[in-house]
Amino acid sequence: MRSPHRTPETGPSDGTSAVTTATDRSLLRDSSLVWLASGVVGVSFGAVSVAGGLPVWVPVLMSLVVYAGSAQFSAVGVLLAGGGPVAAAATGLLLNTRTAAFSLAVAEILGTGRASRFLGAHLVTDETVAFALAQPDAARRRRAFWISGLGLFAVWNTGVLAGALAGGALGDTARYGLDAAFPAVLVALVLPALRADAAVRRCALPGAALALAVTPAVPAGVPVLLALAGLFLHRRPAVPGAAT
Repeated sequence: MRSPHRTPETGPSDGTSAVTTATDRSLLRDSSLVWLASGVVGVSFGAVSVAGGLPVWVPVLMSLVVYAGSAQFSAVGVLLAGGGPVAAAATGLLLNTRTAAFSLAVAEILGTGRASRFLGAHLVTDETVAFALAQPDAARRRRAFWISGLGLFAVWNTGVLAGALAGGALGDTARYGLDAAFPAVLVALVLPALRADAAVRRCALPGAALALAVTPAVPAGVPVLLALAGLFLHRRPAVPGAAT
């Protein structure tokens, strides 16, 4: 005889949903630090652009369509120095070539659909890649990329709009030390991987040393490109049973 007080049935998906929700909350909490830094620097970019004489729509449209962080600062710097749109675009493209390597690193994370790959490619930044690759498994890396990437895109563009509307009211944004926000966040993101994997340290530390050494002599963004030279120190793991 069946009891009228039935115990609610739970399927396998219930436990999975709970784990997914907890994972998403954890990723939202961790990525919020990156979003905060992005918003602050976005305000700086919008304010610097408009204070330098550009109309509000220029930094806003550039942030939506180009979405390239440091490359945007460099392109606007060229424009404000009297350079033409072609020179500004060439500068931005040069500095953004590093994302080609980043895209290879997260290619499997983006999925196989054309729409997801197109949107995912637009969201590839230093921060989203570092945050995603710091996760322990493929499923978490995928969720980390999309959560951090979409949030970062929204906060960056909101910050740029706010800074552009504020114009010159913020004064000299350099005095706030905003340029230190992103590097500090990136260091926090990559530290776990550096501690856990000697192969990563073998590549990252010489690359970082090279980038620091050339920073005073080259334009912004170029040190990141040169740091990729550390990848030449990467060694493929030995295959068990392979002939030596």
